[in-house]
Amino acid sequence: MDKVEEFEELRPLLFSIAYRILGSVAEAEDAVQEGWLRYAATPTRPASAKAYLSTTVTRIAIDVLRSARVRREAYVGPWLPEPLLDDPYQDPARAAELADSVSMAALLLLERLSPLERSVFVLREVFAFGFDEVAAAVGRSEAACRQLLVRARRHMDDGRPRFEADRREQRELAERFFEALSRGDVDGLQNLLAADVQLVGDGGGKAPQLARAVAGAENVARLLAAVHPLMLRTGIGCEPRQVNGQPGALFRDRDGRILHTLVLDVLDGRIQTVRSVINPDKLGHLGPVADAWAVDREVREARRSERER
Repeated sequence: MDKVEEFEELRPLLFSIAYRILGSVAEAEDAVQEGWLRYAATPTRPASAKAYLSTTVTRIAIDVLRSARVRREAYVGPWLPEPLLDDPYQDPARAAELADSVSMAALLLLERLSPLERSVFVLREVFAFGFDEVAAAVGRSEAACRQLLVRARRHMDDGRPRFEADRREQRELAERFFEALSRGDVDGLQNLLAADVQLVGDGGGKAPQLARAVAGAENVARLLAAVHPLMLRTGIGCEPRQVNGQPGALFRDRDGRILHTLVLDVLDGRIQTVRSVINPDKLGHLGPVADAWAVDREVREARRSERER
């Protein structure tokens, strides 16, 4: 097997590691590409392509994350990870860990960790790397990595919900949610939402977005029920999909371009959080992106026309 074949075989794993460290599809792809360039340039063949590439990509991702954290401090409005529709790396033995670790909720918890803690947690807890492999990847001793993992686990456990929905419950609740949404059914939506539900939107200042998170079942239900039927009338389509391993949807304009994604956190039989990414910079990997400002103007015009009737 030559270097190209070795790299392509490992690409899904490398991307999945980088995405969980960075929370960005574009940055993860860049890290993997840079890893390939360094691998291709090595004059000698490493004893283990997996060890060399996972170490290289992890260290690149750590460096990128350190600079990204500074940029995120100046981000306009709430920051959410770039939506991921399909995780390219599959391992039946670790399916649950892989699915849970790629959710929006988990990625936001990972944001609480330092770059080193985050990398150690991802390599050890998600991908089951040995401590010797983790230590080599992050450039720390095994003892130091064990301490980093202890701190990371503590932060992650503090933020995790006490009750989690099974996959079937998530799907069923999501189906009812999107049915009620399509009807603009306030009561139907409210019955599916947790009392303290939050609606969070990420526009990054580059698309229409909520000034702040909307909280409370009644407030969220009324807002969704008021806006979504108007969007349907202006040609916006809703395509239910798994987003970051959770129930969600892609919203497209009449020309099929991506307007935004939506993902649901389902906990203890209710929808706890509704997250929407509309920042066009975070949607380009999904396909052509819609003009969100133009759609917003159409929706506002539809609302005015409705009020005048």
